[in-house]
Amino acid sequence: MGSQSAALQVKILSTNFITPSSPTPNHLQNYKLSFFDQIAEDVHLPLVLFYPPNDKNSTTDEQLEESLSRVLIHVYPIAGRFTEDFCSINCLDQGVKFVRANVNSKLDDFLEQAHKDVNAALLCWPHDTWTVDEGNLAITPLVIVQVTRFECGGIALSMSHAHIAMDGFSSLSFLYEWSKVCRLGIPTKEINFLSFNLGEIFPSRDLSKLLLPRIPGEKRAESKLVAKRLYIDESAISKLRDEMTGLSFKPTRVEMITAVLWRALIRASEAKNRNMRRSLMGVPVNLRSKISLPQIEKCFGNLVVDSPVKFVPGETKMELHNMVALIRDTVQKTIEYCNKESPDEIVSAVADLYNGSFQANDWGASHEVDAFTCSSLCRFPILGADFGWGKPCLMHFGSRHNQTCWLYDAECGNGVCVQVDIKESYMRFFECDQDIKAYFNW
Repeated sequence: MGSQSAALQVKILSTNFITPSSPTPNHLQNYKLSFFDQIAEDVHLPLVLFYPPNDKNSTTDEQLEESLSRVLIHVYPIAGRFTEDFCSINCLDQGVKFVRANVNSKLDDFLEQAHKDVNAALLCWPHDTWTVDEGNLAITPLVIVQVTRFECGGIALSMSHAHIAMDGFSSLSFLYEWSKVCRLGIPTKEINFLSFNLGEIFPSRDLSKLLLPRIPGEKRAESKLVAKRLYIDESAISKLRDEMTGLSFKPTRVEMITAVLWRALIRASEAKNRNMRRSLMGVPVNLRSKISLPQIEKCFGNLVVDSPVKFVPGETKMELHNMVALIRDTVQKTIEYCNKESPDEIVSAVADLYNGSFQANDWGASHEVDAFTCSSLCRFPILGADFGWGKPCLMHFGSRHNQTCWLYDAECGNGVCVQVDIKESYMRFFECDQDIKAYFNW
């Protein structure tokens, strides 16, 4: 497959399917999806990790395939396919799609371009996931892996997963454990890192009786989202914290960075639309460690709820410390609201939250409200995904389905990187925002 660029071309060398190294037992061949899986978006979410050439780059594609096959014994649902009703996964060992490719570039030259144009990284993730929607999701592999090798020996490893099957915790836990098995040759019997009980604890429901109809979002082709990569170093984070006067708590770096980004986005919208609009910032909360059900602490699947932080012009104060306090207060209230004694009560609370904040006409209508998401992957083990090549030197989140700020630990140092996916018409105003210029580097 050729790239969209005349200079850079990715050539697909082979495509095959990696199946579990031993058959999935009969009693595990129908994996029930949970309520939280049902309400996840029907998209594929790609991640690309770039590894520089070094003496460790001796790991072969065969080693990757063999270790993946062994891990799939323990993460058997991702080798299956969705049923037509999307209530379960048929775990018949259909396999994970594994693509091998080459690119006609040295990694250093490629990274120089990718740091200037984040979209260059899109060349190294499986393009067939871009067109995945509910119509063909049932026949699409739940996970697609692509390994792209550069002329100098550098490597890009991309993994795209169906969001209905797994959230960020599940996919990154899987990626991290796979890398350990590949690098260390861990025996199969020692691989046991996720549980598969969410469908039993939170069984699927008739959503028509529980949730308001989902308001259609903008089509990808119409939304024209573009991506930029920012970096805030440790000294800028410290400076930001020193300026957070008037707070009764010590803000986290994620809270502060989210507040700075959100205020800049609100001002970019105001400059573009010539009036200040309401803004809804969804902050994903991993409920595994937040609610009183110990059996879900390391569960596979989706167990995330978006905390809806609302900005109302003329009512919400725009000072950074006020926005940090608003983010902290809303997230804490969301956690408290969802932390019920029984799974049924938790489902009811999440449904109320979903109906009241994201689907209700006064906040869910995309033409009246700017909707953003700020998803933090900080402290997730992405940098530990060492397949025998060392740690990655650049990461990229390929999806362009929502206006999203992705936060993750910088590849070197103690700073934080941010990938911002927003409307093209907003980006030029966002880039010029005084806070973005004061605290971030491009």
